[in-house]
Amino acid sequence: MRGSDAPMALSSSNGSLYPVIVPTKSSLKSFNFYLYQTGDSLVLIDAGINSSSSWNALEEVLQENNFHIKDLTAILLTHHHVDHVGLINRITEDHPIPVFIHPEGIPRLRRNPDFMERRISFFETLYKEAGCGERGKEQISYLREAKEKNAGQAIEADLQPIREKEEIFGLQVIETPGHAPDQVAFYDHVSDRLFAGDLLISHISSNALIEPDTSGNRPQSLLEHMASYNKTLTLDSPLVLPGHGEFIKDHHSLVRKREKEIAEKANQLRLLIQNGTRTADALARTFYAKRYNEQFPLVMSEIIGHLDYLETNGHIYTFKKDGILLYDLT
Repeated sequence: MRGSDAPMALSSSNGSLYPVIVPTKSSLKSFNFYLYQTGDSLVLIDAGINSSSSWNALEEVLQENNFHIKDLTAILLTHHHVDHVGLINRITEDHPIPVFIHPEGIPRLRRNPDFMERRISFFETLYKEAGCGERGKEQISYLREAKEKNAGQAIEADLQPIREKEEIFGLQVIETPGHAPDQVAFYDHVSDRLFAGDLLISHISSNALIEPDTSGNRPQSLLEHMASYNKTLTLDSPLVLPGHGEFIKDHHSLVRKREKEIAEKANQLRLLIQNGTRTADALARTFYAKRYNEQFPLVMSEIIGHLDYLETNGHIYTFKKDGILLYDLT
């Protein structure tokens, strides 16, 4: 279950690392999470997806290294997405250990009713202003149904907040928002390893997803994502341990590749605007075609994020007409 290319263990003076790699047929290739032993502590970094495959892979790695679930000291989360938190309730139901996460992730894991309602209102406004019409209304209906359907999936564990520059179990916390408002990376400066969550993935671009912060405001997700890329460039040459796919040995080159892809996509959208496509929805329909309906939230995040990029760099400006945001070249 660990995957053929994953090392059984990586040791250093700061502790030992045991990757848990769960293959998937999806474009993600694998769900990666990590056992990290330092001193008397055994920490789980991320918790996979909620599946028998993830649970069996975790138990296998524990047993191979003479550990048991009850040896776990804590769980550290890079962010709140379901494929990173799946085993938390199963682990902590019988073994109540603390779970450390950025404060932005806590109401999301708790599925706090007030926050979830603000989140729906946020997207309702976002899609109206983007000119999404009926497709936007369909997505809001889906979000309302999901709010009720998934209420029982709240994380019940003891959630503890972590913030930028704190050190926990010998790992430095680095805030890396963009893919998610609460995303952090954990840096082992002794071993020069970076547990990066979904900030960097070698084989696919990690999406900067539009989400409200806990106050209901809209961060500029793609610009935050790019700023988080640049934070990693201050680190010399760490081994990047991602949430999916293969380990990354040259993250500087990967960051430059991703930045180039962003600039190229933004330029394509600029040309569409030049030719008269004015709303985020129209740009999304034109640029993504079939994917527009199949992956609506992701597509709108991509388009709005790249529009933020163009506006920040002075290529376009925004104005509102009849409640809808329109874009034109400067």
